[in-house]
Amino acid sequence: MNFEKADLIRYRIERAFETLEEAKILANANHWNTVANRLYYSCFYAINSLFVFDKINAHTHNGVKSNFHKEYIKNGKFDIKYGKMYNQLFNKRGEGDYEDFVKFKKEVIEPYIMNVEDFLMSVNNYIT
Repeated sequence: MNFEKADLIRYRIERAFETLEEAKILANANHWNTVANRLYYSCFYAINSLFVFDKINAHTHNGVKSNFHKEYIKNGKFDIKYGKMYNQLFNKRGEGDYEDFVKFKKEVIEPYIMNVEDFLMSVNNYIT
C-alpha cells in the first residue's frame, strides 16, 4: 500500500467516525431526520474506505450499496446485519431528505446509533 492510498483510507474512516459524532450531537437535540442522514453518511464513508482498501470502484450511492453487498456481505466478510442496516439507512435517508411530511421519531432512529458504531469498529478492524 502506498502512502497516498493509506492516507485516503484513514481520511475516510476518520470522516465516518466524525459523522457518527455529528449524529450523536443531533440526537441529543432530537433532530431525528438529520440523525438518519448522518448515520447513513457515516456508513457510506466507512464503506468507501473499504473500497479504497480493496481497490473497488463505485460512482453512485446505488453503486456503493450494490458493491458493498456483492463484495462484503454475500461472501461473509461482514455480517449480513450490516447489509440490512445499510439498506435501511439508505432508505431512511432518502425518505427524510426528499419526501414531504416525514418526521422520524426517536424510537425508530436511535437504535441505529449503536449499530453504526459497531459497524465502524468492524470496518476499522478490517482495514488496519
